[in-house]
Amino acid sequence: MRSIKILGTGCAKCKQVEAIVRSTVAEMGIDATVEKVEDIEKIMAYDVMVTPVLVIDEVVKIKGRVPSGTEIKALLA
Repeated sequence: MRSIKILGTGCAKCKQVEAIVRSTVAEMGIDATVEKVEDIEKIMAYDVMVTPVLVIDEVVKIKGRVPSGTEIKALLA
């Protein structure tokens, strides 16, 4: 099972990333847990300075921008 986290304090871009990730995971039929992390201390543990951040299997893949569904599919393939 894949572990996917969206790090962000609840801004519009963070919510957008969460929506895209959830729809992409459902579309691909991947067995994954999608977690939204809003706790600033937990976010800082990933040593990132900008949000939103996409973490897949505990590896930071994208930070500071909203990826496309196609880009997320490539990261999950």
